[in-house]
Amino acid sequence: MVSCKEPQLQRFVQMSACSPECPTGQEADYVTAERLCKGSVAERVPVPGSPVDVVDLCLVVSESVVMPVYNASCWLDECLQGILDQDFTGSMELSVFDDASTDGSKAIVAGWRERLERRGVSLVISGHDSSQPRGVGYAKNQAVCQSSGLYLCFQDADDQMMPQRIRLQYEACLCQTTSLIGCQVRRDPDGSTERYTRWINDMSQDQLTTQMYTSHGPTVIMPTWFCSRDWFQQVGTFDEGGKGIPEDLLFFYRSIAQGGGVVRVDQCLLLYRYHLQAATHTVLEETIWNLRVAFLQERVINQWKSFTIWNAGKQGRKLYRCLTPTNQKKVTAFCDVDKNKIKKGFYTYEDSKERPKPKVPVLHYTDATPPYIICVKLDMTGGVFEENLKSLNLREGVDYYHFN
Repeated sequence: MVSCKEPQLQRFVQMSACSPECPTGQEADYVTAERLCKGSVAERVPVPGSPVDVVDLCLVVSESVVMPVYNASCWLDECLQGILDQDFTGSMELSVFDDASTDGSKAIVAGWRERLERRGVSLVISGHDSSQPRGVGYAKNQAVCQSSGLYLCFQDADDQMMPQRIRLQYEACLCQTTSLIGCQVRRDPDGSTERYTRWINDMSQDQLTTQMYTSHGPTVIMPTWFCSRDWFQQVGTFDEGGKGIPEDLLFFYRSIAQGGGVVRVDQCLLLYRYHLQAATHTVLEETIWNLRVAFLQERVINQWKSFTIWNAGKQGRKLYRCLTPTNQKKVTAFCDVDKNKIKKGFYTYEDSKERPKPKVPVLHYTDATPPYIICVKLDMTGGVFEENLKSLNLREGVDYYHFN
């Protein structure tokens, strides 16, 4: 249990799980002012200067599992069993928001109430029955809003957490209260998205920040996130634009921009399922690209006086074209290993309105000058590219950043 002397509790005392500023659109099925906490009803005590009574500080819920649900009936039993099996000994709740499911998902969750409460996990469940779902960002925000834990553990309804997940991430978050805490994962089916899974699990702690501009997205993936409620509120809610919006990447970038950290617990704490119904498949590659380019320029390129783009091919040239005119002028060269590209000698930016049109030299990578933005995919050349990069004795995050 979190000590009642923690500063977060003093801030939390003014909050209510059913505050009028955060309506769900449907009354939640849960206890508010008399929230169950470790099997006991919390005593109500007045707070000087407060217009309402609040729950006794020593009985505030430590941790909320935040779970949006949309047509997840085939995975819910395993997902909920994973929550039931947690070895975390602090007070817990499960906050579920059902985003207009048509497959009985909400009823399945409700059917687990007795088992969860016997374990000491209070269940908060609400949702809406509109004709169309309102999107992952909306459902996550509503699930957070109706929850009351000092710490938030984000759980996708199609995944399954390992018994140690909440305990280990909670312990990490106590020391990293302004960070997004992730973990390693096991992919299901086994062998699906092999490169992506290796990337998730094998990055060093430093690379969690240096590789956040790559096409893979957040370096700690959303289904593994754990953070303090204070930090979530400081960063702000998820984008509610609906289908096609990468709400996780937008939140991740905002967290970084506000000085937040990125931490991974180096144990496999989540079974991360791959299937074609996943919301991630609705996000267009071009949408992700534009966000990445904007953040790369803001965080890195705007601070550089000049740089080299490593890759004179399609991806490197596309990055160049997407830069602001000011940052295009900072590109001193492209570099590559392709003899034909190097032999040509330069890349001409045909779409430029400048006269004469800009021509950027194309060099062998050993003749180019750092810093580099690297537009070469990792783990695709049998280690050849990685060895070439290693031979230059450069420092990631200083001399180069990966973009692909």
